[in-house]
Amino acid sequence: MSDNLIELGKRKAAIKAVEDNVESNMVIGIGSGSTIVYAVKKLGELNKDNNLSLKCIPSSFQAYQLILESGLTLASLDQFPEIDLDIDGADEIDNNLNLIKGGGGCLVQEKILASNSKKLVIIADFRKKSEILGENWKNGVPIEIIPMGRTPIMKKMELLGGKPKLRMAKAKSGPLITDNGNFIIDVDFGIIQNPIELEKKLLSIPGVVDSGLFIKMTSKAYIGQKDGTVLVIKK
Repeated sequence: MSDNLIELGKRKAAIKAVEDNVESNMVIGIGSGSTIVYAVKKLGELNKDNNLSLKCIPSSFQAYQLILESGLTLASLDQFPEIDLDIDGADEIDNNLNLIKGGGGCLVQEKILASNSKKLVIIADFRKKSEILGENWKNGVPIEIIPMGRTPIMKKMELLGGKPKLRMAKAKSGPLITDNGNFIIDVDFGIIQNPIELEKKLLSIPGVVDSGLFIKMTSKAYIGQKDGTVLVIKK
């Protein structure tokens, strides 16, 4: 697969999503990941050229840096507990606009922003679209957990039919540590026929902070295609 086609898809989806949904004086949640870079760049350009007075709330340190680098106004949930628009990426999108997120490790902060937004808009390239969750994304459902509960939580994941794996850091020895000081386990459940039920079971386990299943949260998805067009899927 050509990297140029993938990057073209990301950029086209991000630009169209911003142009279609952003209005002046909006409070905007900024997700994380490689596709978000294109969205924030476009936000910065529109904000500057049209004096939109946008205020942006980051979901991660990456998003925080992008906001500042693009000349946008940094804001917080303490200032604006209700967000007009949340723009984020996804690891996988099914036909019902349910998502798997958290491949980059920011799932809890991303879900907090999404759950407090009037509209969640997802941007992605063609590789992320599936009929059913688990079809194309093979790295499992990311789940952020309290570190002391790692072993019993992983055993409970096995009882649910999953294959859990503790995510390890790439630049240092030991587990990856989230911005919240927690661990992430990636749990392979195969094809997820009933994500609503799975989400309920995961969140009922003590020590689970949150899962990377984003169920019935997405308003619209913009998916960049190989030919440079953008597929728009609405709720």
